[in-house]
Amino acid sequence: MTLATVVGQPRAIDALQAALRSGAVHHAYLFAGPEGVGKELAAVGLAQALTCPEQPDVGCGTCASCLRIVKGTHPDVTWVMPDEERVSRGLAGRSDFTGTPSRDIRVEQIRGLQERLALHGLESRRKVAIITSAHRMNDQAQNAFLKTLEEPPSDTTLILVAASMDRLLPTIRSRCSKVHFGPLPVDLVAQRVQQERKLDPQTAALAAVMAGGSLGRALSLDVEGLAQRKEILQRFEALKPDDALPALRFAEEYGGSREDAEQALAILSLWTRDVALVKAGAEGLANLDLKEQARAVAARMSETELHRRTWLIERALGAIARNGSPRLQLERMLLELLMREVR
Repeated sequence: MTLATVVGQPRAIDALQAALRSGAVHHAYLFAGPEGVGKELAAVGLAQALTCPEQPDVGCGTCASCLRIVKGTHPDVTWVMPDEERVSRGLAGRSDFTGTPSRDIRVEQIRGLQERLALHGLESRRKVAIITSAHRMNDQAQNAFLKTLEEPPSDTTLILVAASMDRLLPTIRSRCSKVHFGPLPVDLVAQRVQQERKLDPQTAALAAVMAGGSLGRALSLDVEGLAQRKEILQRFEALKPDDALPALRFAEEYGGSREDAEQALAILSLWTRDVALVKAGAEGLANLDLKEQARAVAARMSETELHRRTWLIERALGAIARNGSPRLQLERMLLELLMREVR
């Protein structure tokens, strides 16, 4: 792969290629956007372009240098990521750590990066550091990294890949050249999901919409969980303000893990969007097979109630992403929703 093979992000890729052609490559980039939309692929492509001996400033994608960047073994391209992410990618085992692998990027990792960047490059004219999940740098790590940005090593390019740009210090954001990545076209995601996961067109389209334009998320969605979509929505709409027990059971069943809770909330979020579309008389429903049910819900809900439902769902998703308990966040969302209906 190279920068040219990153699909669905023409503005971001064009900007990077223009910088390479003009020789105006910034010392630090912040690739910002949702998970799974090509930010890390673009970071790899940029690193290839900066180090490729065969096609300088472009990257061939096939030489030994380019291939080692993809594998994470190039001596002049340093990767930094949370320990938990290293485990999930198969780059380390849980037994390699004395405790639970950290979900944060720790200050020790940033200091190790600084030591590596202080050395001369072994093979390439430029050193590159790719910091994935950069928004997971803890406060100490961010403050340490800020020193690197203020006094960048010569012939070095830093690439921060972040899904939540607002979790980075303003001083870090201001010292980076920002490249924004948006959600991928739903049709593109559906096509790739159908090809790679061998799904039928309807299931692939639903996965693409549920993933919000994130190919990575769509590819990792639990297909069996998608099959439970109707049951989840039926139980959700059957909740009553005068009986909290079904809400607690709902949270217990779908809040067993972060992945289960996020998928259930994604289903509810998409459903609420569909109800709002029906209420506004618009087309484009994701749950097209449940159009009549969406009409029934829209008829009994006000726009204010729909806005509140959307806000509660998004708040729960955000809290879980920040390490909140999946079950407790589901309980909180459902109980607050029912309390509102009592009033």
